[in-house]
Amino acid sequence: MKQGAFCFFLHSHLPYCRQAGRWPHGEEWIHEAAVGCYLPLLQALWDLRERGAPFRLAIGVTPVLAEQLADALVLEHQEEYLDGLVKRAVKDEERFETSGDGRLADVARFFAHRYTGILDSFRGRFGRNPVQALRQLQDEGFLEVATSAATHGYLPLLTRDSSIHSQLRTGVEAYVHHFGRRPTSVWLPECGYRPAYYAEEDGRSYVKPGIESFLAEMGLHCFFTETHMVEGGMPGGKAQGEVVGPYGSIPRRYVVPMSPQAPSTRKTTHLPYWVEQGQVAVLGRNDRTSLQVWSADQGYPGDALYQDFHKRDGVSGLRYWRVTGPRVDLGQKDLYDPWQAQKRVQAHADHFVSLVEELVRGFYQQTGKYGMVMAAYDTELFGHWWFEGVDWLAAVLRRLAGSTVVELTTPSEYLERHSPEEDIALPEGSWGQGGGHFTWLNVDTEWMWPIIHEAEVRMERLVALHPDSGGALAETLSQAARELLLLQSSDWPFLVSTGQAKEYAVERFREHVQRFDRLATAAEGGKISRGQLEYTRELYEADKLFPQIDYRDFGNRERSGS
Repeated sequence: MKQGAFCFFLHSHLPYCRQAGRWPHGEEWIHEAAVGCYLPLLQALWDLRERGAPFRLAIGVTPVLAEQLADALVLEHQEEYLDGLVKRAVKDEERFETSGDGRLADVARFFAHRYTGILDSFRGRFGRNPVQALRQLQDEGFLEVATSAATHGYLPLLTRDSSIHSQLRTGVEAYVHHFGRRPTSVWLPECGYRPAYYAEEDGRSYVKPGIESFLAEMGLHCFFTETHMVEGGMPGGKAQGEVVGPYGSIPRRYVVPMSPQAPSTRKTTHLPYWVEQGQVAVLGRNDRTSLQVWSADQGYPGDALYQDFHKRDGVSGLRYWRVTGPRVDLGQKDLYDPWQAQKRVQAHADHFVSLVEELVRGFYQQTGKYGMVMAAYDTELFGHWWFEGVDWLAAVLRRLAGSTVVELTTPSEYLERHSPEEDIALPEGSWGQGGGHFTWLNVDTEWMWPIIHEAEVRMERLVALHPDSGGALAETLSQAARELLLLQSSDWPFLVSTGQAKEYAVERFREHVQRFDRLATAAEGGKISRGQLEYTRELYEADKLFPQIDYRDFGNRERSGS
């Protein structure tokens, strides 16, 4: 008898970068991630399907990523990028053979074969449309695809309920467009959650609903959160009414008082809980399985035999070396051996499966309950950052599909059979640094948020001014709504905070703010000139984003109680 369930949840997201620059930032982000991660993952899942493996997997695809992965121009560039990789690897093989370096030639031959296989799958198996390939796997029952906020906006720091509503509503409608059904689960960007609290406006107090209220309204029955949000109460064990991180606190008076949980009342990530009674459940990420992959010291990706991410060939830019050791200089890296790496993949898969079975068995023996272990990761870790990660994932799925202890499942399948028995009052927080908002709100990014908040209010006023427009004015308002969503993307403050692409992120943020301001100014005048309409349409052609958007979704919702 199986004693519990296991679910991989892969959160897939990249910022909007269609025609927004080239290497090292811009559209090549999509192409690199697709070649390293999305397409190999699809190959692995289709292989499992064709072999009759009864696997289950949950994968979240942000609407802004789905829009890009289904875009004709992006896919055209994707094919060109793949073809270029094949040619580079073939040229490397010839170059190394000419120079008499047979070992390097063998590795280059391996990558030429690999990239050729990915290109053939892209053209043939997936019909040049990875989103449709995902849709087929979901329609056949192998996957559950979750949605997210439209542009991965960091919801707890948006001040207007209209913005939270429109981020989620636009995301749901985009999901319906791409996957032909309504989503039932949602990955909140960065696991960012905000409970209901009291706010004041014009001297009057009113209730700001928790995120779960917006989800219930849209028929989203399940979301996911970080371990400490379920098991440990307030981040850092702080007192009620504070969200504390390394960068100060945001004082809020919550509708449901919260305090650190006593040991006797603590919840567990093995079980689901109601956040909105009977309507919205939450599942917490299991930290043991997460750390086994993410840990800098003990995680699998740092193994000496795996491909090194940082060292590249000076001519082609391809990676032909292995990790070798944790403190080995780039110049001292050993050559990559894909066959030895595959042996390590199988060993690590065996180890992970043993860990999952141990966790499931232990919880069942301790409580007698049929719990679930949810291991959640960024999808881009697999194949892109950790080259062998997709192979490892497939090996784990194949083994667990035959386990006598563990049932592979998806969140919705599990909740259908094992409805929550208890409620939980989640604290505000995220899976970011310190468990709070620091990654997105700090001394380097605080200047962005007043601009975002001003744009939120301005969009509400535009909807109030033009509640039922048509023609050129409606086009302009719709494009203003798209630019608002784009400037709200959590990627811009994240990239500034981490320093990964600070200048690029600031430039993109300011660009969308400027576009929004120009569109809003034109719409406020009520009459759209021919030149302005041409500008609006140029922006839409540049972005080609969310064609079904309804600017009315951005109307004022404060004090509405919904």
